[in-house]
Amino acid sequence: MKKSFVVTVVLLASLAVSVSTASSQKAKTGPDPALVRDSELEKDSLHNLEVARHYFKQKKAYLAALKRCEEIDAGNPTFARLDEVLYIAGESSLRLAESGGLQKTKKTISRDMEAKNAQPAKYKDPDELRQDARIYLSRLVAGFPNSVFHKQAEADLQPLGGALKPEGNTP
Repeated sequence: MKKSFVVTVVLLASLAVSVSTASSQKAKTGPDPALVRDSELEKDSLHNLEVARHYFKQKKAYLAALKRCEEIDAGNPTFARLDEVLYIAGESSLRLAESGGLQKTKKTISRDMEAKNAQPAKYKDPDELRQDARIYLSRLVAGFPNSVFHKQAEADLQPLGGALKPEGNTP
């Protein structure tokens, strides 16, 4: 009887120890919350990227493409295609700087409207746009070494003075 009592106590004690250690070693379930991407935000960012790509390539509307890219960069810094966003933003800034900070448009406005809007508004000065382009392209070169845009970004950075050292600069 004594022997069965001792065996029972030892079994209960070992069971209690195993339950307490199992509850203290909770397994992580799923990926790190900092790396989880919001599917709706990804969809919205992808749509903005497609529109920015259309503005950049077909319409040559560099200001509109730049603004879309800035929206993606500010709203979704973990976007899966951030390398393309940075490339389009940098190239758009460069092309706007070449035109003096003004977006070239087709003249389809009537003379009455043209008189009202005689002074076109500048987005930024050409020097500011070149600096923004350097920051965007430097972020691309530093953060995405395997990107398909890497070589073009390095080539575009050469006349601007080369890539900046990564410090978390954002225009």
